[in-house]
Amino acid sequence: MAPRIINGSADLKALVGEHLGYSDWMEITQERVNQFAEATGDHQWIHVDVERAKAESPFGGPIAHGYLTLSLGPVLMPQVLINTGFTMGVNYGANKVRFMAPVPVGARLRLGVTLLSVDDIAGGIQSTYAFSFECEGAPKPSCVAEIIFRAYE
Repeated sequence: MAPRIINGSADLKALVGEHLGYSDWMEITQERVNQFAEATGDHQWIHVDVERAKAESPFGGPIAHGYLTLSLGPVLMPQVLINTGFTMGVNYGANKVRFMAPVPVGARLRLGVTLLSVDDIAGGIQSTYAFSFECEGAPKPSCVAEIIFRAYE
């Protein structure tokens, strides 16, 4: 699906409260999990030791790191929404993050986005989104988070 193109703060403010859509599905590969482990130093066996995870993990195999799932927001968000009319944007933080269900290696993950608020700040806006990371066929989201961005005009 093509992303929604939003031009500037006035257009974005008009969307507060709306579910903006979903990203495409992304397969979570063992290679991506291993690369994340290398980048963060988190080599816990439930993520990187495939055979042990199959034999001993309650998840039946290796799972993605929770923070790997969350870190896919900047990859998947532009598939949902592109903000134009700004000179730059930055990640500002998160109000809430919950890892509600595992993301098994091999699962297909997507991001659902709802715009919660848009507030004026010096030189731009601060927008807060509800992110819901979902595994295909899973009964509940893997991760839900309130994510805050700042964009400067």
